[in-house]
Amino acid sequence: MRIESSAPTRIDLAGGTIDIWPLYLFHDQAQTLNVAISLWARATVESREDGRIAIRSVDTGREVEAASWRDLARDSDLSLLRWLLRFFKAEGLTLTTRAESPAGAGIAGSSALNIAVCGAMSRWTGADYDAETLLRIAMNVEAQAISVPTGVQDYRPALYGGVAAVELGVAGVVRVPIEVDVGELERRIVLAYTGVPRNSGTNNWEVTRRHIDGDRGVFDCFERIRDTAVAMREALVRGDWDEVGRQVAAEWDNRKRLAPGVTTPGIEALVDRARAAGAQGAKVCGAGGGGCIFFFGRPADMPAVREAVAASGARILDYRVDEDGLRVG
Repeated sequence: MRIESSAPTRIDLAGGTIDIWPLYLFHDQAQTLNVAISLWARATVESREDGRIAIRSVDTGREVEAASWRDLARDSDLSLLRWLLRFFKAEGLTLTTRAESPAGAGIAGSSALNIAVCGAMSRWTGADYDAETLLRIAMNVEAQAISVPTGVQDYRPALYGGVAAVELGVAGVVRVPIEVDVGELERRIVLAYTGVPRNSGTNNWEVTRRHIDGDRGVFDCFERIRDTAVAMREALVRGDWDEVGRQVAAEWDNRKRLAPGVTTPGIEALVDRARAAGAQGAKVCGAGGGGCIFFFGRPADMPAVREAVAASGARILDYRVDEDGLRVG
């Protein structure tokens, strides 16, 4: 028996970090905006006759083997995959994974891989969990693996694809698709990897802790990030691309005030070069400190932006908007 699955990563346009429970409960109209992209995480599950379990990560070159799911240590190499196979009580299989996004890119590669593996294992075990249950499993297992709270937005682009707002409130979390011209969006965004990975769990936990401890500066920053997400969503719905660009710039200005490690001199220099080439705005993906940056601007200006970013040493990542989400077959 063989099952293959894939799930897209994402660009977080606005409102990130506020999606960590319970932060969004303190900010009315909290929401995040994201777009799923075609840098996929892939998983393959194959049966084996000896009853053992093997985990193979192609992109990292790491492998783990055990006699049973009970023998998979919880705090060692490939911890997320170990935790997932423990949850699904896996027996007699080889799990092979491959990520198309760079390590530590900030585009939710671990969440996409999580959803891809959950989808494959749900099919393998015959559980066939519904979408919301699959999301809860993925979120809770990832928190077990990284030992800090996780946000709720990243599993949704991986599962559903497309461009969407994730509305966050007391009554729950709701994904609302946003109808946009995806071709126009693609022409206006250049995505690049800085070459420096970031640690999202550590960065986000520090900000979360400060918020809960009553840091007024962090609270006010999240209020402005919330306002930016609301304004950007309205601009996307109207097709007002120049206003979207202004809000991208505003989001980054507010986000880098959250904590000292969100931006670096290297990131600021790269953003400055892109803006000099015509970018209307730029923003680090995920928690910051490294990883990917996306640059937004008018289509006529983006070839020059792309050239300036590449000349600065960053790696351009080609992508398309993924409108399908999780695939299992």
